[in-house]
Amino acid sequence: MKKTILITGGAGFIGSHVVREFVRKYSDYHVVNLDALTYAGNLANLEDVEGCSNYTFVKGDITDAGHILEVFNQYRPTGVIHLAAESHVDRSINDPLRFVMTNVVGTVNLLNAAKEIWKDNFIGKRFHHVSTDEVYGTLGEEGLFTEYTAYDPHSPYSASKASSDHFVRAYHDTYGLPVVITNCSNNYGPNHFPEKLIPLCIHNILNSKSLPIYGDGKFTRDWLFVIDHARAIDMVFHGGKTGDSYNVGGFNEWKNIDLVNELCKQMDEKLGRPVGTSAKLITFVKDRPGHDLRYAIDASKINRELGYEPTVTFEEGLSKTIDWYLSNQKWLDQVTSGEYQNYYETQYKKTI
Repeated sequence: MKKTILITGGAGFIGSHVVREFVRKYSDYHVVNLDALTYAGNLANLEDVEGCSNYTFVKGDITDAGHILEVFNQYRPTGVIHLAAESHVDRSINDPLRFVMTNVVGTVNLLNAAKEIWKDNFIGKRFHHVSTDEVYGTLGEEGLFTEYTAYDPHSPYSASKASSDHFVRAYHDTYGLPVVITNCSNNYGPNHFPEKLIPLCIHNILNSKSLPIYGDGKFTRDWLFVIDHARAIDMVFHGGKTGDSYNVGGFNEWKNIDLVNELCKQMDEKLGRPVGTSAKLITFVKDRPGHDLRYAIDASKINRELGYEPTVTFEEGLSKTIDWYLSNQKWLDQVTSGEYQNYYETQYKKTI
C-alpha cells in the first residue's frame, strides 16, 4: 500500500519543485497536491508530472477548515509538507489580514486535521512545516541566524509566518504531533512568479523596462537555489528529528545592487548585448516600510546532521535560472498577462 504525502501549495514556485522531487523519486508514494491556485499558483509548472500514476491534484483553500478535513479523510495522508502561504512582503503591507488567514489560520486548520485523522497513533506520521528566515528579524553587518535565534519579525508577512511556526511547535508540545520545521533563505530559480527581485529583473530586462531597487540597494540576502531547497526538504522530511527546526541556506550572501549588477552582466552576455546595457535600467526607488537590512543563514546543523549542502554557486544557479526563463518566454508571457490562470479550467474541466 502506497504512503500518501499531502503537499500544500504544490503549484507554487517552491512547491512545484518539491512535488516533482517526490513524484519522480518515490514511486511508492501517492503525492496529493493541494493548492488554491491563487495568483502565484500555476499548474503549468507541473505539466511534466501531472500524468504520473502516483500524483493527484486537489483544488482547495487551507482557510476552509471543513474542506481540509474532507481531504484528510479521503486521502488519509501519513505525511504533510506544508508550503501553502502568502509570501510577498509588499502584499502583506497592503493586506495583512489576508496573510493572517492563510499563514496562521490555514496552518492551524491543517494541524487540526492532522491531529484528528492521526489521533493518538502518531507512529510513522510527520507534519513538515516550511517557513522563512524572515521570522528572525534583521542582522547587522555580522552574525548568522541559527535555530536558536530569537524571533523578531518586522513585517506582517514575517509576523504571520512566525505565528504559524509557534502554532506548529505548540501542537507538538501540547498534543505530541510529530512535526519538523525548516526556515529557508531567499529562493530563486525556474518557475518563479515575476514579482520577486530576480524574475522581475529578468522580465524587465527582456522588455527594456526599469529595474526598481529599494533604497540604496545595500540590503543583503542569502540566496538558495530552489532545486537545492527541494532536496533539503526531502532530507528533513525523511531524516529530521521530530520536534526540531532546521535552517536551510545557500551560503550565498549578496547585496541587492551587486546581485542585480551580476544579473545584468549575465543577461547582456546571453542576449548578445554590449556589457552595461542592462545596468542602465537600474532605478533606485523609495524604500519599503520595515525593510530588514540583512538576512544570513547558518545552515551548519542540516549539513552536520543530514549531509545537506548546496550543489551550485550563486553565479551558476543564476545562469541556470536565466537560461530557463530565456527558454520559457511563453511561460513568462502567460504569467505576466494572467493567461496561466486559465490552465486549470482547460486542463481539468472534465474533472470539475
